[in-house]
Amino acid sequence: MAQISYFTEEGLKKLQDELHQLKAYERPSISKQIAEARDKGDLSENAEYDAAKEAQGLLEMRISKLEAVLNNARLIDESTLDLSKVLILSKVKIKNSATGATMTYTLVAENEADFKAGKISVESPIGKGLLGKKIGEIADIQVPSGIMKFEIIEISR
Repeated sequence: MAQISYFTEEGLKKLQDELHQLKAYERPSISKQIAEARDKGDLSENAEYDAAKEAQGLLEMRISKLEAVLNNARLIDESTLDLSKVLILSKVKIKNSATGATMTYTLVAENEADFKAGKISVESPIGKGLLGKKIGEIADIQVPSGIMKFEIIEISR
């Protein structure tokens, strides 16, 4: 049974665009490289041919993986999300109880996580610790350096 993956509309579109790019542009490019290398003669000693065939194998594997993910993808309906507690796609403002520093993160599916953009995975230690919490609650989160306490300040979409 394949694993179901949940996506935002933006994340799903990004994967679909990548698959289209691989099929429409990368695949024909590699086929052309193989044909050009084949025209150069003896295939047993042709490094260009070997490299192109290896690149083709990696490309086909990536296409296959993307197709499998897309076949088991589910779109998250943001309009039905409960804003009273932290869920996937919640934008959460938290305060570190020890330092007083505040941070804002959006909890997303693992495959859409981008720390620089403030998107953390619901599978990450912080994401797991925040799930289900309400405004005012303290989340005790186990991190490599010990337990950190975060207070939920605000939940939005």
